Amino acid sequence: MTETNPRALPLSLLFLALFYGGMVTIAGVLGAKQVSIGPLAVEAGIFPFLTLVGISSAVAQMHGKAMADRFVRFGFAPLVGAILLSLFVLTLPTDPDMYPPAKEAFPIILGQSWRMMAAGILAYGISVTLNIWIFDRLRGSAGGAGLRGFIAAALSQIVDTLIFISVSFYGERPILNLMVGQMIAKVVLSAVLVPLIIWAAVKLAKRVDAA
Repeated sequence: MTETNPRALPLSLLFLALFYGGMVTIAGVLGAKQVSIGPLAVEAGIFPFLTLVGISSAVAQMHGKAMADRFVRFGFAPLVGAILLSLFVLTLPTDPDMYPPAKEAFPIILGQSWRMMAAGILAYGISVTLNIWIFDRLRGSAGGAGLRGFIAAALSQIVDTLIFISVSFYGERPILNLMVGQMIAKVVLSAVLVPLIIWAAVKLAKRVDAA
């Protein structure tokens, strides 16, 4: 691995950056649904969020920590932009002929509280940055990128849960059981998904560059 010269970026970085930006914006929307996976319950936004974790780890693996950190910083742009655009659309008058169930569901799905929006931004920046740092610190250890990715993702997702749930719900509802359940679910999903995402991202990136 060598650090990538930002003045001579490979095409795979553009490919991964576009995919990364899409996952940043869709995570908040999908997070409106709670899904049940066996005995585990977790918000559906974890799937695009773990994709962000896997892509950032793949970028760190191929192009170094500094480039992966840039992905995180640049990811704030589509995240904040999507939030502001959602708030703007919510202020516009609704077409009275709009399909009634969709008219009722739209503000519920996109009209998150300011605390949840702030929690999402904080949790994203801190947890993905932490993931990259841990992943890079484990470089050279036994087990390869997949194991490093799982360890980094599991630890960063614990921090993500602490931040998001504390900022979103502290003082409004009991949060301890919610935190524990979310942590267990996210660690399990990290073990299953993150190594596969890293492998797929690296493989696709190499194929894009080769083409």
